[in-house]
Amino acid sequence: MIQIGSTGRNSGKTTLAKELIAANYRHFSIYGLKVITISGARGKCQRGETGCGICTSIDEGYELIEEKNCSGSKDTMQLLRAGCKKVYLLKVFHDHLLEGFLTFLQYVPRDTLIICESNSIREVVKPGLFIMMGNQKSIKKTAATVIEQADIILDQPKLPENFSLIKKKEGICLVEKNAG
Repeated sequence: MIQIGSTGRNSGKTTLAKELIAANYRHFSIYGLKVITISGARGKCQRGETGCGICTSIDEGYELIEEKNCSGSKDTMQLLRAGCKKVYLLKVFHDHLLEGFLTFLQYVPRDTLIICESNSIREVVKPGLFIMMGNQKSIKKTAATVIEQADIILDQPKLPENFSLIKKKEGICLVEKNAG
């Protein structure tokens, strides 16, 4: 699994995910996962906003939804359009992260590359590669908790040109081209 986290909103997580998917979907079967971790009062928006319904649509546990529409602008739709075979949205309360992720894994075939947008999932899962988008002036709490565990921190949503993904026995790895 490649996990993409960020220090703040609108940092380029989805842009980077789409780039990775578009460059690799011919070589690997890819599933996308976007995790929205809900904290604070159950059934209330954690950002103090109204309208989107993500936080207010569940009041316990988690909800896993497969994205079927690729024509809209939501992040999950963009990942599907970029070349993922399937994309899921996991809306989850923090204390159900592992349970929700394990449920998602039941839908993922072996030898499938997972590209996951989340900070919090790193608290319960060790991905093959953890990329942190670190291009924000302030660091949100979920990023501060896991940023030290990042394998690479990027300031723009693009992998360095001297790196590429390869499939090894252990899974998908990020390697430096012409190294060694």
